[in-house]
Amino acid sequence: HNNIKINLRLQPNLFCQNALQCSMRKVVARNYKTGKVLTSAQVEQTENGHKRITIVRPDDWHLHVRADATLQAVVPHTARVFGRAIIMPNLRPPVRTAKQAIDYRRQILDAVPSDSSFSPLMTLYLTETTTPEDVKEAVDSGIVAAFKLYPAGATTNSDAGVKDILNCMDTLGAMAELGLPLLVHGEVADQTVDIFDREQYFLNEQLAPLQAKLPKLKVVLEHATTADAVEYVKSGGDNIACTITPQHLLFNRGALFQGGLQPHMYCLPILKRERHRLALVEAATSGNEKFFLGTDSAPHPKNAKECACGCAGIFSAHAALPLYAHVFDQVDALENLEAFASKNGPKYYGREINKGTVTLEKIDWLVPAEYNLGAGNVVVPLWAEQILPWKVIDVSD
Repeated sequence: HNNIKINLRLQPNLFCQNALQCSMRKVVARNYKTGKVLTSAQVEQTENGHKRITIVRPDDWHLHVRADATLQAVVPHTARVFGRAIIMPNLRPPVRTAKQAIDYRRQILDAVPSDSSFSPLMTLYLTETTTPEDVKEAVDSGIVAAFKLYPAGATTNSDAGVKDILNCMDTLGAMAELGLPLLVHGEVADQTVDIFDREQYFLNEQLAPLQAKLPKLKVVLEHATTADAVEYVKSGGDNIACTITPQHLLFNRGALFQGGLQPHMYCLPILKRERHRLALVEAATSGNEKFFLGTDSAPHPKNAKECACGCAGIFSAHAALPLYAHVFDQVDALENLEAFASKNGPKYYGREINKGTVTLEKIDWLVPAEYNLGAGNVVVPLWAEQILPWKVIDVSD
């Protein structure tokens, strides 16, 4: 499938009478046509019988860290494990200029633990008044990795977003010429369209026509949620890829109503039907280079979720990589975790892969009920008060 084959090279006689011996298998994924090795991850079994995997240090290609006390509280969760992260610009007010991005980046770096080499990759908030000159300034800054398209009213802090993409064509043309990617929240904001169908409408009515007009524009369809999105990306050219979140891999829309209304499972794009979740799992775990990790970790205070009009967003930065490992392990595809988490994203963005490594082990641990969010607030994390069977045990630069 997708021209991928898996060669398992098993070392003989490792599963012997001595149960305390450690056995290891080298897992190699190769492209049928080129023979190119897609992953170098090693899956091993420890002396205690636990699975363990070491991968190149990953990146998060879609992350919200907010501002002020919240930023100080959540940045370390990502910085301890990930080498880089694409930082979303939908603050109040939004990050619209290179100068604002430079200031925001400095705030993030101030929150990074001293023993971490984490580097934030900044984005700018696209509006209908963004100019080609703004694009050139962003490129010249050296710290802006992309522009973000929010359809006005589609999600958190998107009011200043784009109402008509046709009003942005000169700016998008400049991005195409200068090689600056466009990251898209792929939903229409039309309230007459069913909330479960808004991604499909966006693909057909907005993204496909845009790519036809600007085929050189590099696009990332962020937080894909449907089989339609998976097929769109698979069948597209070299200038379309997408990120997938842990929640859309782990849950379908039934999780919103399990045992009552569950505000901490509410995010946008919203969770979808089971067939869509399965399509996302297949895409993420297949080794296909067009799909890569983007958590969309989006912290909100507990009291802003558990209220009459709760915010959309799920906080997953506390355990992002273990959550993904759990997904890959469930479908026996740990050999492709490294490609999804550490290699596909840098390749699409034209960046070097990270130098360090991260090791995960299949060890049960209890996710806390909440984490500190600063200023007297707390956030309820994904998988709260449940046993997560994977854990990061080592990170090296």
